Amino acid sequence: MLAPSMATTISSTIKQLGFNLPLSNNLNRHRCFTARRRNFTVMAMSASTPLEICVKASTTTPNKLGDCPFCQRVLLTMEEKHVPYDLKLVDLTNKPEWFLSISPEGKVPVVKLEDKWVPDSDVITQALEEKYPEPPLTTPPEKASVGSKIFSTFIGFIKSKDPSDGTEQALLDELTSFNDYLKDNGPFINGEKVSAADLALGPKLYHLEIALGHYKNWSVPDTLPYVKSYMKTIFSLDSFINTRALPEDVIAGWRSKVMG
Repeated sequence: MLAPSMATTISSTIKQLGFNLPLSNNLNRHRCFTARRRNFTVMAMSASTPLEICVKASTTTPNKLGDCPFCQRVLLTMEEKHVPYDLKLVDLTNKPEWFLSISPEGKVPVVKLEDKWVPDSDVITQALEEKYPEPPLTTPPEKASVGSKIFSTFIGFIKSKDPSDGTEQALLDELTSFNDYLKDNGPFINGEKVSAADLALGPKLYHLEIALGHYKNWSVPDTLPYVKSYMKTIFSLDSFINTRALPEDVIAGWRSKVMG
């Protein structure tokens, strides 16, 4: 459940933008950190003015997207809705003044909506749904939390140094539950079409696949065929290919958590 104080804060933020949005019960304050400015305009099938969005820059390759799954979630939403955007890559290891002036906490993603810089992927994606309703991406409330515990159990497992502490089993339990759900309700969380829940979960599963493969030589087992098929389908979407991080950035991004 969303804490009342947090719900009030997000609701207030959205109302200030002039949107009237239903709040999901599965809001999470997910952001990543960044800084050097580089601009790219991504033109999609729309005649509207591109939205400015600040995202994490790659730490391994110049002029490439970084490894923030929450930035990718917002970019996926824009891509699926054919909203053009002006991408500003920010080097979070050396945050420039221009960025801190619009994001004092130094967090990404941040998007300029109605002349206001708006943080938080939950707030941003809901605002985009209101401003650009077609195609609709809203996930029904009763399905919005499907797969929501996978990421936290993945983090527990990848940080673990004790093979017998139960973190691997906790992740497998969540993946098994998701596999069973997809078997009866798939191929996507909301059935036949991609929805907001898929766009939030997909980038996290991408991190899971790359980071666990690299640091633990671990992969989703073949006994979970619906999860494996889901990941393959999501990762092959044009919108995903256009917005995914380089594998080397994902590996570098998790290194401190694994080694720390």
